[in-house]
Amino acid sequence: MALYRLPTGTYTTRAVFAVTGGSIREKRDFAATAVLISHPKGDLLIDAGFGEHVAEHITMLARMERAPYRLDRTAAQQLDAAGYDRSRLLGVLVTHVHWDHVSGLDSLRVPVWINEAEIRYGADDSHGRVFRAVSQGLEIREYAFDGPEHLGFPASFDVYGDGSVIVALAAGHTSGSVVVFVTLPSGKRYAFIGDLTWQMDGIRRGAERPWLMRRVADVDAKTVRVGLQRSIALSRVLQVVPAHDVAAYDSIPLLPSRFPSVTL
Repeated sequence: MALYRLPTGTYTTRAVFAVTGGSIREKRDFAATAVLISHPKGDLLIDAGFGEHVAEHITMLARMERAPYRLDRTAAQQLDAAGYDRSRLLGVLVTHVHWDHVSGLDSLRVPVWINEAEIRYGADDSHGRVFRAVSQGLEIREYAFDGPEHLGFPASFDVYGDGSVIVALAAGHTSGSVVVFVTLPSGKRYAFIGDLTWQMDGIRRGAERPWLMRRVADVDAKTVRVGLQRSIALSRVLQVVPAHDVAAYDSIPLLPSRFPSVTL
């Protein structure tokens, strides 16, 4: 079992819009990175990053949500360049369905792993417009939170049944947004917290999104606050990865130039 990062690009915003206390003069790069979980029972991507049609996807956003961006290679292009066997890929497990997490579904064309609450959000909310476009024709693999609370989060789903990948309901940012906990054979543990906070400021100094962005981006800011506090506490014992902090992925290796073949 292993983890690999697939950075697909970044977009840029002013720090004042990214985190409480941020400067209007400082610019922040927001990561659009997919993470590949390589597992003996089959692989999963956590989120999809940017897709080849990201320019079109950005036009679907409200004008205030559009930002300058840089597109690198898509997750699909990186996998193909590494000689990755796509038959191993079980699908994309989305932390939530906002555009910068699902754009890459347009070129991956694999099943989407998602829970009922997030399916409803994606179908009904204006922020689900890109998801509705890129998920057309894709298999939806709905999972249920049939497990107990996990590390303070109220309900969980054990993906492989071995405790190595646990999806926990976070909610708040979107109705069904999740945290993905990954434990490697070495004992190294990660919490991919999606957008409970956009960048590590939220973990290091407890800084929330600015008031206006909480109103725009979150369905329940109080629930986000609770999830953020849980993540801060967990950062003492595992590595917390906010989805849009570029440096937070540094300890995860890039996909190798030739992906190792694995016999299932």
